[in-house]
Amino acid sequence: MKESYLGYWVILLGVFVVVIMLLVRNVTTTNTEDYYTLKQISEAAMIDAIDYAYYREYGELKINKEKFIEVFIRRFADTVSTTSNYKILFTEIYEAPPKVSVEVTSKTDKFVIANDATDIDLANRIDAILEFGAGQ
Repeated sequence: MKESYLGYWVILLGVFVVVIMLLVRNVTTTNTEDYYTLKQISEAAMIDAIDYAYYREYGELKINKEKFIEVFIRRFADTVSTTSNYKILFTEIYEAPPKVSVEVTSKTDKFVIANDATDIDLANRIDAILEFGAGQ
């Protein structure tokens, strides 16, 4: 009988720890994490959007604008949390030479301090240029 109570307490403790971990993860998602996610996704989307036919013909890098936007949004949606709301703004996209400027804004949850409800907009903006060296 003591072993069954011990088993119930271990299961209850496990559920409690999982709930605490989920709550801590939602609170500790930071602006820095969003910035590095934006940076990595921008680089990967630019590489995926390279127009290889143009490169073979002219020897210069060029990206496809529509493909970049499609790949960026798909990768971003796969990576970020579904509990947050994000607003993606593509401010500049140059196909040749490849340069993109992307801004991602997210809202924090409302918090109350002294009967004053407040939320914060966090904006991350990145300007990325894709370069290709002769030795690569």
